[in-house]
Amino acid sequence: MRKQNMNRDFMATARTLSEALPYMQRYSGAVVVVKFGGNAMGDDEAMAEFASDIVLMKQVGIHPVVVHGGGPMINDLLNKLGIESNFVRGKRVTTRETVEVVEMVLSGLVNKRIVQAINDAGGRAVGISGKDDDLMVCEADDPELGFVGRPVEMNVQIIRDLYNAGLIPVIAPVATGMADNETFNVNGDTAAGAIAGALKADRLLLLTDVSGVKDASGEVVTSMHPDQVKAMIADGTIAGGMIPKTETALKAVEEGVRAVVILDGRVPNATLLELFTEHGAGSLIRTTEPRVKPHGLRQGGTEL
Repeated sequence: MRKQNMNRDFMATARTLSEALPYMQRYSGAVVVVKFGGNAMGDDEAMAEFASDIVLMKQVGIHPVVVHGGGPMINDLLNKLGIESNFVRGKRVTTRETVEVVEMVLSGLVNKRIVQAINDAGGRAVGISGKDDDLMVCEADDPELGFVGRPVEMNVQIIRDLYNAGLIPVIAPVATGMADNETFNVNGDTAAGAIAGALKADRLLLLTDVSGVKDASGEVVTSMHPDQVKAMIADGTIAGGMIPKTETALKAVEEGVRAVVILDGRVPNATLLELFTEHGAGSLIRTTEPRVKPHGLRQGGTEL
């Protein structure tokens, strides 16, 4: 009789799956908006891993909604076309000519690449933009920045229709304006926050290139209340690019999102670590105080 080789790797995998069960049960039916961007979008292996994680989320009963950026790809095409970019206070001015390139890259190249990766991983993804069914209607966020939009009207029924039909929505942050034939480029985090707020999502996961929100000593803060976030912005602890991310988180929570997590998208399986493990990942922001374990790690996935 042949003996089965039960090595430690197989046993560890089985144990991990078993420990994930209560988190999977807790999140069954939950809406989780995931903002995907950064360097991972240009890496085939990272893209495939992200897609696999999204498919697994759908498989266990979660409704994932992917919102993406695409800044580096936009820069590449603008350079190839010889279109010069102007900046105001460090932000790109989006002209009528530039916004056409933005729409081509985001709604075309980037969106369909993510859709294809999810489908290749066994999922059923559909790519749309904020223009579809007037999902996201914007006005100019700052007249000096041109066609950079701020969402003022959200119509998210199309997203519900898609995920209730078993599909995974992948959304490009391009929106229509109040006037006819008006197109706006929307910051990816801003778009994800607005969509999550309109859906009253259970989680908004903002994948970034840092490990989370850090305190004055450089340590990641694992759980935060909005008042703490505001105080850290006011005293300069939260600075630079983390300010707009935390402001997006605060607005999303105010609009009804149960919790927002800012986490490092470079970490393998970051979304699964956040949702399906005991300690979670990154910095969680919510209105009610999360339960904290004695050793300082929050009870990640179980806290819906």
